[in-house]
Amino acid sequence: MNEDRVNDREPGALPGPGDSAQAAANAGPQPTVVDANGPCTAGPSTAGPSAANARRKLGQSFTTRAVGIAGVAALVVVGSIVGSAVLSSAGSSPRSANIRTVLTASHDASATSPATITVTGSGEVEGTPDTATFDIGVSTTAHTAVEALEENNAQVATLEQSLEQSGVQLKDMQTSYLNLSANTNSRGKVRSFSADDELTVTMNDLSNLGQALDAAVTATGNGVTLDGISFSISNKSALLAAARAQAMQAANTEATQVAAGGGLTLGPIVSITDQENAGQYVYYNVNAAVPVATGTAVPVQPGQQQISVQVTVVYQLVASS
Repeated sequence: MNEDRVNDREPGALPGPGDSAQAAANAGPQPTVVDANGPCTAGPSTAGPSAANARRKLGQSFTTRAVGIAGVAALVVVGSIVGSAVLSSAGSSPRSANIRTVLTASHDASATSPATITVTGSGEVEGTPDTATFDIGVSTTAHTAVEALEENNAQVATLEQSLEQSGVQLKDMQTSYLNLSANTNSRGKVRSFSADDELTVTMNDLSNLGQALDAAVTATGNGVTLDGISFSISNKSALLAAARAQAMQAANTEATQVAAGGGLTLGPIVSITDQENAGQYVYYNVNAAVPVATGTAVPVQPGQQQISVQVTVVYQLVASS
């Protein structure tokens, strides 16, 4: 059979632009058609115009999706290029200029802070001590530990009575050392025992201090021990106030002189740091073992005690008017 007849056209006639049958024949094998209601089939479709329309719509859908993905990829690439260009030129951008302006302004603000000056002033006064503290005790030795302790207890009781008679109250006596030990020879054999009891005594009446010490030694005997004595001022408030006033005046004078040398005057005080120093105690040392007194008062001189105050003051400086 003639092929042209099979295709319903005259022999030798070329297919027209609207000849869909010829276009389908020339297109070759058709792509796979995706059907939501059935399996995929390959090759030419015989479903008629409706199937062809469905294929066209599906192809358009695929094309639209491909274009959309390609567009997103293109936007990402373009955005990366633009972002790199912006970062590379950030040094000359207006935003960068604003950051530099803020940093410069902050630096200028700290540079214009009020100037200050820090000075140290000292004040020192002297006072006469009115309180004495000393350590006095008794040391006894006996063949047995019991005998040594009993003898020591008796002598300490006598010592306390003597101190009370000299005006020392019991609340101003405190046991500061108590010891009972064995005495051995070179071979380690115990030969005797020693008991030591020591009191820390505070006296507020220095006019009777020498006589009190003499009476205590006389009452106790050769076993008495006196380690030392120190003096202090019981109430230093007035002396500290006077020393502090001197220190502040000294600091103000120094700061005023330095500021005037720079053509400035003192402004308000920024801070004050205060340090107190009560001075060193005066010690009167006595031998560890004191012989029996001869009846005269022990010569004791309290002397003078220094109290000092040191202040560190920070002033603001202002321009002279």
